[in-house]
Amino acid sequence: MYRFLLTPRWLAVTLLALLAVPVCVFMGSWQLSRFDTRVDQHKHAEHDQQRTAEAAPVPLSRVLPKTGSVVGSDDSGRIVSATGHYDTAHQLLVPNRLLDNHDGFYVLTPLRLSNGAVLPVVRGWLPGKADDAARAGTVPAAPTGTVTVTGAVQYPETTDTTGVDVSGALPPGQLGIISGASLVNVLPYPVYGGWITANHPAKPLVAVPPAAPPNSGLDLKAFQNLGYTGQWFVFAGFAVFMWFRFVRREAEARADAALGILPDQPDGPDGPGGSGGPDGPGDPAAPDPPLAGDEPGEQDTEGARETASAGSAAHVA
Repeated sequence: MYRFLLTPRWLAVTLLALLAVPVCVFMGSWQLSRFDTRVDQHKHAEHDQQRTAEAAPVPLSRVLPKTGSVVGSDDSGRIVSATGHYDTAHQLLVPNRLLDNHDGFYVLTPLRLSNGAVLPVVRGWLPGKADDAARAGTVPAAPTGTVTVTGAVQYPETTDTTGVDVSGALPPGQLGIISGASLVNVLPYPVYGGWITANHPAKPLVAVPPAAPPNSGLDLKAFQNLGYTGQWFVFAGFAVFMWFRFVRREAEARADAALGILPDQPDGPDGPGGSGGPDGPGDPAAPDPPLAGDEPGEQDTEGARETASAGSAAHVA
């Protein structure tokens, strides 16, 4: 029954299926390896961040030599120390910041260093609304005099950072995004691009944990690799399924042809469309079709004439 598989056409179809399956499996395995690589990179990044956070504090100048310096990927979360005095006159509140799923705000106080530049320092987090705290005057005052602050270096925030407000509708004394570009417009000093979160804020302030550097987590690309893995494996199974389906359909069609069941005569020779049906040529009840060009009245007239002629001949005889 399946000898047709040895024909050139079916050999080509089978070869195509045999080639499609390993190609799909290879591509799926490759996408899975890409996903595993991204997971490993994420684990290594978390390990490096933890090791960096546990290292001894280093001077700020080692991480940010000048105000225009960019925070390196290896320095995000690094503990640094800086000495200066707080500029309480330019203290800012950063609203709409979550900590442990509680709404609150950051207290950002510029730390002016000996070189005249300012390092943004988030002294801590407080629950509630920044507007209410500002009106009630419940924000703890910053220490006076020369202080040495120890904290974790952070990347400048972007519009993708959770909680940022770039609408420009915040009241005076509040900041929507922590970055040198936004602070340079409200502070009369040169501003460092990075900022730090104080490790040991005075109560009731709560320490703000350092955020992970950008592009260090399992982003959408990692899950895209995982989705592509499933798609390629599905394609491999689909190729096998369609090959069996086509083979079965061909075998059934050949078996039907061997039994005389043709596609244009599904009911067989005895069906309504066959020669043995009630309207076939063997039906005695079927009248003969009229000849072309004859009208029904002409046939009756000719019959009557023939009858009359036969009667006259009989009378003469």
